[in-house]
Amino acid sequence: MFLKDSLSYFVQFFFFIFNQAKNFYLSSKIYNKKISKVPNKILEYKPSANLLDCLVKYEKKKIKIEDLYLSSIWKNKDLPKKDHKNLHSFFWLFSLDLKSSKKITQSVVLNWIEENDNYNKKNWENDILSKRIIAWISNSKLTYEDGSALYKNKFNTIIQKQINHLINEIETSKRIDDKIIGCAAIVLTGLSFKEKEKYLNFGFSLLKKIINFSFDNQNFPKSRNINQLIFYLKHFVLIREWLKESQNEIPEYLDEIIFYLGKSYSCLCQGIKKSILFNGNHETENKDFDQYLEKHGYKFKSNLIETGGYAIFKNKKNNLIMDIGSSPEKKFSKDYQFGALSFEIISNGKKLICNSGYFQKTKHKLNKISRSTANHSTLIIDNNSSCTINSTNLEIETGLKIIKKNLVMEKKYWNISASHDGYNKKYGVIHERQIEFFPENNKFIGHDKLLKKKNFKSSNFEIRFHLKPSTKIIKTQDEKSILIDIENEGWKFSSEGYKIDIETGLYFGKKNSFTENQNIFISGITKNENQIIKWELEKLA
Repeated sequence: MFLKDSLSYFVQFFFFIFNQAKNFYLSSKIYNKKISKVPNKILEYKPSANLLDCLVKYEKKKIKIEDLYLSSIWKNKDLPKKDHKNLHSFFWLFSLDLKSSKKITQSVVLNWIEENDNYNKKNWENDILSKRIIAWISNSKLTYEDGSALYKNKFNTIIQKQINHLINEIETSKRIDDKIIGCAAIVLTGLSFKEKEKYLNFGFSLLKKIINFSFDNQNFPKSRNINQLIFYLKHFVLIREWLKESQNEIPEYLDEIIFYLGKSYSCLCQGIKKSILFNGNHETENKDFDQYLEKHGYKFKSNLIETGGYAIFKNKKNNLIMDIGSSPEKKFSKDYQFGALSFEIISNGKKLICNSGYFQKTKHKLNKISRSTANHSTLIIDNNSSCTINSTNLEIETGLKIIKKNLVMEKKYWNISASHDGYNKKYGVIHERQIEFFPENNKFIGHDKLLKKKNFKSSNFEIRFHLKPSTKIIKTQDEKSILIDIENEGWKFSSEGYKIDIETGLYFGKKNSFTENQNIFISGITKNENQIIKWELEKLA
């Protein structure tokens, strides 16, 4: 133990010294001279600002730069971190009225350049820097047009100087999302300055590396994160639109990844009326992105009933979605939620059964709580989740594998069944779940099987069925069933032979917020024999 602690201390000390030395070098005149070597290029390709519609949430009411202009804005060192990032990323440029003064806009940019011409850690972070480059170039009508020769020279130089730094540092980024944004900034700079050898080729090479590293054999994100799938698709489409508008050749691998991501997006997001809350996802509104795709000629169609480890069954009135995928590799698991075999049901556009969503702030205790199996509509044993988490890096410590699965989707009968080994090592139990649906009768029948293995250990278990906060429920007098009311649509839940009850929980469906909800749960004790817990959900006439 002493040796382990000593080694850990030594490693931390080594990285501290390394980071201090690196920061000293990046702030030195030697490094500044290195990244200041830029080709004598001028801004030639000026992309249409509306190509960023897929990424930027515009203010409904446009603002004028005259209302924001403060000569001392860049000297303010006391802004909250979020406000600081938003300010220095310059994405607020997209909210400016195009009738705003070019002269004032350019003076604000020039003031920034004079304050931040040399590298500084706070304002040159990869994600802030990348967004700033994209915002400056994409808003060139305000930031560049009609500027003086001296201003344009400083503008061109600082962009390329920042990109030189980004090229040096982007491989060390820990977040794939930051690499994607950085890659987009490098590609855009290569297109805008007609600098193929130094910037565009590097951007394409990085893009290919990201795709090879981050996606599985079916071209789905290895994280199994639906929110990340949308993020990737938006940025890949954006890069493709820049290439198309600037009349450059579009790499075949970019078209291919957009095609496959589009099919998954169509299956998981476009064909379902409500956001599904699995693995890092929260309630999102994709209407604007769908309009963007349609406007630019992207028509994704999919007849898939499984993608990314999710089974998706749907007809005109009902959706049944179930997580039938294994846990991701550790390095892709930071936002993974432990909801194996959890499911959601949507009836006539209303969420009947759901999961509880995800609290994204990783340093908040609610983040860990929202990842718990207890916050999913699935089985939990002995109040322990199906996976374990490393509290230091928030990655999976012990994952799970799907052992078998079977999907049947016919007009009058649906059947999803799968099993996982997440409780095998500790409790000697394999969890197998089967959900059947009979569309003509509007009836779901579930079988949760607890299959005993050699190292079986008797424990308490609970099976939860989470409901949206707006859902109303009441237990019948005989306590054998629970009535559910979702916007005046009635359902009955029942389970023979097991105790069913209602409890209050937390719902994290709206980004970085929580509210109370209710869930139905079945409780019992695992037995020294195979068990089948049957439950039913039936729509009331």
